[in-house]
Amino acid sequence: MEECISVFDMLKIGVGPSSSHTLGPWRAAERFLSELKSEEIFLNVNRITVDLYGSLSLTGKGHATDLAIMLGLSGKDPETIAIQSISEIIGIIKKTNEIKLGNDFIIPFHFSQDIIFNKNFLPFHANGLMFTAYLKNGNQYVSTFYSIGGGFVVKEERINAKKKMAIKCAFPFPIENASELLQYTISENKLISEIVYENEKSMRTEVEINSELMRIWETMLECIYIGCHSEGILPGGLNVRRRAFDMHQGLIGLANYNSPQSWLDEIRKTEVKFRQILQWVSCFALAVNEVNAALGRVVTAPTNGSAGVIPAVLMYYLVIENHAAGEKEIKQFLMVAGEIGSIFKKGATISAAMGGCQAEIGVSSAMAAAALTEVMGGSPAQVLMAAEIAMEHHLGMTCDPVGGLVQIPCIERNTMGAIKAINAAELAMQTDAKNAKVPLDKVIATMWKTAQDMNSKYKETSEGGLAIAVNMADC
Repeated sequence: MEECISVFDMLKIGVGPSSSHTLGPWRAAERFLSELKSEEIFLNVNRITVDLYGSLSLTGKGHATDLAIMLGLSGKDPETIAIQSISEIIGIIKKTNEIKLGNDFIIPFHFSQDIIFNKNFLPFHANGLMFTAYLKNGNQYVSTFYSIGGGFVVKEERINAKKKMAIKCAFPFPIENASELLQYTISENKLISEIVYENEKSMRTEVEINSELMRIWETMLECIYIGCHSEGILPGGLNVRRRAFDMHQGLIGLANYNSPQSWLDEIRKTEVKFRQILQWVSCFALAVNEVNAALGRVVTAPTNGSAGVIPAVLMYYLVIENHAAGEKEIKQFLMVAGEIGSIFKKGATISAAMGGCQAEIGVSSAMAAAALTEVMGGSPAQVLMAAEIAMEHHLGMTCDPVGGLVQIPCIERNTMGAIKAINAAELAMQTDAKNAKVPLDKVIATMWKTAQDMNSKYKETSEGGLAIAVNMADC
């Protein structure tokens, strides 16, 4: 039996632009500091170097991997750091060639020398990074981590341990695959969200669950709000212009609001024409991923690169489908989305470096489709069918970011994933689940097989596809 994967593992709050290349390395740096402290050698460190391998090296600069590592080593947390302070912190490190380790004491740190980009791959995962601490007594302490997607970070020995022994999940309803989840809903006569809620209660109080779910939603809403009200050019050198601002202005016109919630209330009062539905959904998704591309705070859902799909579809439900929906439906939506994401993680991958973009946009679209189907009144079987339909039409999607940046084609792909999720939910709602020909578990297995067959140059290396067809000069 696999480990318990919580909804809050699948929906994390962090900083863009990438969960595997930014948030993961940031968390790895934090964990490395914790190791140094637990080994009681933290105060004896006088230098640190970091080696990046594989995809982290090939597209790390475009994903701000080096910046994330410096922020992590500085003792800053991605959930709480003031976004506007990031450039100042990085600027000081580069100017002084020093870093305040763990926000405790200063050591030399040469940005261009102490983070080393190695193009070769480590055997366990495409996203490897190795920290080396040089101690005052001449010894070294080395620790290697793997950023496996969605902000998850593991160590080599942990991977080996999982191969050797089964780890029992303490959930009352341990779920390995979609088939098991469906059987629980039948035997317990519960919705998928209700099964998930019972599992979460084995780890947290109801107050904590409800509070954290709403914190995730409020972060999503604020992210959309910021994206819709920010204009200009995204950083990175591609000169990609923000589009959510202009699209939002054209849709909302003259409106009176002063906060994300009052803005949402204002949109709900707006009469939305049929053609504008697609525009609103696209606007919401663009907004999130433009914030993500600018190193803003987003919710990995299940990754940063696909962070716009789930909030865009949830906003669609609140703005278009059900103006009376509130906290109950929002929490229900997020719990279903998180559970579907965890099943994909267990059966395949949510890392583009391992599976291409099908593992990010495809999984997020499946998560959103499933969640929308439940809040729209679909049965558990129809919820799983919606997830299957959404993934079925993302199979084989490559990850080929131009310039190694999560901008082209990544930002637009979130709009497509959101639209496909809504379409998949509608198809599932109009279908008798008994007539389903392809179960979700089969599609997940197919996705994983496709990932294994996919050429490595299409797995977030910027060595194939659009990444080489389009160069910086074209942009």
